Amino acid sequence: MSALRLDPKECAVLVIDAQERLFSVMPELAGSDLLRAGNALLEGAYLLGAVAIATEQYPEKLGGTLTPIAEKLDSLNAPRIPKLDFSACREGAFINALAKTERRSVIVLGMETHICVFQTVRDLCIRGYNVHVPIDGVASRRDDHRQTGLELCRAAGAVITTAETILFDWTVRAGSETFKRVSKLIK
Repeated sequence: MSALRLDPKECAVLVIDAQERLFSVMPELAGSDLLRAGNALLEGAYLLGAVAIATEQYPEKLGGTLTPIAEKLDSLNAPRIPKLDFSACREGAFINALAKTERRSVIVLGMETHICVFQTVRDLCIRGYNVHVPIDGVASRRDDHRQTGLELCRAAGAVITTAETILFDWTVRAGSETFKRVSKLIK
């Protein structure tokens, strides 16, 4: 897949399994990066017209979505879809929710990079979606697993990027009121 310019009105932000119990075992830096990037991308989605969807892996055991992320998802009226399969694409409710958005570009963030993120990214690429994975928006318990997950996502056809790159791709140009609002999200 090529790195085509991202139009927020053609994008869905997919938050995979950003859940309390899973988050508690992430390295501190990766966790704080994921929160910062996730909040910025979801706020940017709200400002610029992207949609969002979230999944929760086995929520009875791993808990609900992290509160700061959940609040942003609520502001976007984003569905939260429970799942047991590692790939969200194996969950009919997710596939239906994504199809309903009519978006062909998907920004994927969440946990864990080498398991649920990778398997979902691979399946989205197989289905012909333009998939972007921000390196600061994904986490695994071990950094070598995170790095491997990112390499696997790239090999599957995803564009490996950053949250800031996506936000400024959505914004297009400096000097506007939109640029000023988006710039505040990454500080």
